[in-house]
Amino acid sequence: MALNPNYDQIGKAFTQQYYALFDNQATRGQLQALYNANQSLMSFEGQQMQGAEKIMEKIASLTFQKIQHLITAVDCQPMFDGGILINVLGQLKTDDDPPQSFMQNFVLRPGGDSFYIQHDVFRLVLHNVAA
Repeated sequence: MALNPNYDQIGKAFTQQYYALFDNQATRGQLQALYNANQSLMSFEGQQMQGAEKIMEKIASLTFQKIQHLITAVDCQPMFDGGILINVLGQLKTDDDPPQSFMQNFVLRPGGDSFYIQHDVFRLVLHNVAA
Protein backbone atom coordinates (compact mmCIF):
# COMPACT_ATOMS: atom_id res chain seq x y z
CA MET A 1 0.00 0.00 0.00
CA ALA A 2 1.26 3.49 -0.79
CA LEU A 3 1.15 6.76 1.10
CA ASN A 4 -2.28 8.38 0.99
CA PRO A 5 -1.87 11.70 -0.86
CA ASN A 6 -4.97 13.09 0.89
CA TYR A 7 -3.68 12.36 4.41
CA ASP A 8 -3.77 15.98 5.63
CA GLN A 9 -7.30 16.67 4.37
CA ILE A 10 -8.60 13.35 5.74
CA GLY A 11 -6.85 13.80 9.09
CA LYS A 12 -8.14 17.32 9.64
CA ALA A 13 -11.69 16.45 8.55
CA PHE A 14 -11.63 13.43 10.90
CA THR A 15 -10.45 15.61 13.79
CA GLN A 16 -13.24 18.13 13.24
CA GLN A 17 -15.86 15.35 13.07
CA TYR A 18 -14.51 13.50 16.12
CA TYR A 19 -14.60 16.50 18.46
CA ALA A 20 -17.95 17.73 17.13
CA LEU A 21 -19.46 14.34 18.03
CA PHE A 22 -17.61 14.15 21.37
CA ASP A 23 -18.56 17.64 22.53
CA ASN A 24 -22.29 17.11 21.94
CA GLN A 25 -23.83 14.81 24.55
CA ALA A 26 -26.62 13.87 22.10
CA THR A 27 -24.14 12.60 19.47
CA ARG A 28 -21.30 11.29 21.65
CA GLY A 29 -22.52 7.69 21.34
CA GLN A 30 -21.93 7.88 17.58
CA LEU A 31 -18.19 7.81 18.27
CA GLN A 32 -18.51 4.04 18.62
CA ALA A 33 -18.84 3.76 14.82
CA LEU A 34 -15.35 5.30 14.44
CA TYR A 35 -13.74 2.50 16.46
CA ASN A 36 -13.31 -1.16 15.47
CA ALA A 37 -15.10 -3.76 17.59
CA ASN A 38 -11.83 -5.60 18.38
CA GLN A 39 -8.89 -3.87 16.70
CA SER A 40 -9.06 -0.42 18.30
CA LEU A 41 -6.82 0.44 21.24
CA MET A 42 -7.11 3.42 23.58
CA SER A 43 -4.77 4.75 26.22
CA PHE A 44 -6.59 7.32 28.37
CA GLU A 45 -4.35 8.95 30.97
CA GLY A 46 -2.27 5.75 31.00
CA GLN A 47 -5.26 3.38 31.32
CA GLN A 48 -5.40 0.87 28.45
CA MET A 49 -8.53 -0.57 26.83
CA GLN A 50 -9.28 -2.53 23.66
CA GLY A 51 -12.35 -2.64 21.42
CA ALA A 52 -15.11 -0.18 20.67
CA GLU A 53 -17.32 -1.34 23.55
CA LYS A 54 -14.64 -0.88 26.25
CA ILE A 55 -13.57 2.46 24.77
CA MET A 56 -17.14 3.74 24.81
CA GLU A 57 -17.57 2.52 28.41
CA LYS A 58 -14.55 4.64 29.35
CA ILE A 59 -15.87 7.71 27.53
CA ALA A 60 -19.31 7.26 29.15
CA SER A 61 -17.69 7.02 32.62
CA LEU A 62 -16.18 10.52 32.43
CA THR A 63 -17.83 12.77 35.00
CA PHE A 64 -18.24 16.11 33.20
CA GLN A 65 -21.65 17.51 32.26
CA LYS A 66 -20.41 19.83 29.48
CA ILE A 67 -17.24 19.60 27.43
CA GLN A 68 -15.56 21.63 24.72
CA HIS A 69 -12.33 20.82 22.87
CA LEU A 70 -10.54 23.98 21.68
CA ILE A 71 -8.04 22.86 19.03
CA THR A 72 -4.70 24.66 18.79
CA ALA A 73 -2.97 22.51 16.16
CA VAL A 74 -3.54 19.34 14.13
CA ASP A 75 -0.50 17.66 12.57
CA CYS A 76 -1.00 14.73 10.19
CA GLN A 77 1.44 12.30 8.59
CA PRO A 78 0.82 9.54 6.07
CA MET A 79 1.83 6.02 7.05
CA PHE A 80 3.41 3.53 4.68
CA ASP A 81 0.53 1.07 5.10
CA GLY A 82 -2.08 3.64 3.98
CA GLY A 83 -2.93 4.77 7.50
CA ILE A 84 -2.79 8.29 8.88
CA LEU A 85 -1.10 9.49 12.07
CA ILE A 86 -2.80 12.50 13.68
CA ASN A 87 -1.46 14.57 16.57
CA VAL A 88 -3.88 17.04 18.21
CA LEU A 89 -2.90 19.77 20.65
CA GLY A 90 -5.52 21.87 22.37
CA GLN A 91 -7.39 22.93 25.47
CA LEU A 92 -10.20 21.04 27.16
CA LYS A 93 -12.97 22.96 28.91
CA THR A 94 -15.23 20.90 31.17
CA ASP A 95 -18.16 22.28 33.16
CA ASP A 96 -17.04 25.45 34.96
CA ASP A 97 -13.44 24.28 35.41
CA PRO A 98 -10.52 26.29 34.04
CA PRO A 99 -9.26 25.07 30.64
CA GLN A 100 -6.66 22.27 30.68
CA SER A 101 -4.15 21.62 27.91
CA PHE A 102 -4.36 18.20 26.28
CA MET A 103 -2.76 16.15 23.57
CA GLN A 104 -4.34 13.30 21.66
CA ASN A 105 -2.86 11.02 19.01
CA PHE A 106 -4.84 8.90 16.58
CA VAL A 107 -3.83 6.30 14.04
CA LEU A 108 -6.49 5.89 11.38
CA ARG A 109 -6.45 2.55 9.60
CA PRO A 110 -8.06 1.99 6.19
CA GLY A 111 -11.04 -0.34 6.41
CA GLY A 112 -13.15 -0.84 3.31
CA ASP A 113 -13.96 2.53 1.77
CA SER A 114 -13.29 4.51 4.96
CA PHE A 115 -11.05 4.59 8.04
CA TYR A 116 -11.39 3.49 11.65
CA ILE A 117 -9.45 4.55 14.74
CA GLN A 118 -6.88 1.84 15.42
CA HIS A 119 -4.98 3.75 18.12
CA ASP A 120 -6.16 6.61 20.35
CA VAL A 121 -3.86 8.06 23.03
CA PHE A 122 -5.21 10.87 25.25
CA ARG A 123 -3.31 12.76 27.94
CA LEU A 124 -3.91 15.99 29.81
CA VAL A 125 -0.77 18.12 29.74
CA LEU A 126 -0.04 18.34 33.45
CA HIS A 127 3.44 19.07 34.67
CA ASN A 128 3.80 17.83 38.23
CA VAL A 129 7.23 19.22 38.85
CA ALA A 130 8.34 19.72 42.44
CA ALA A 131 9.58 23.25 43.09
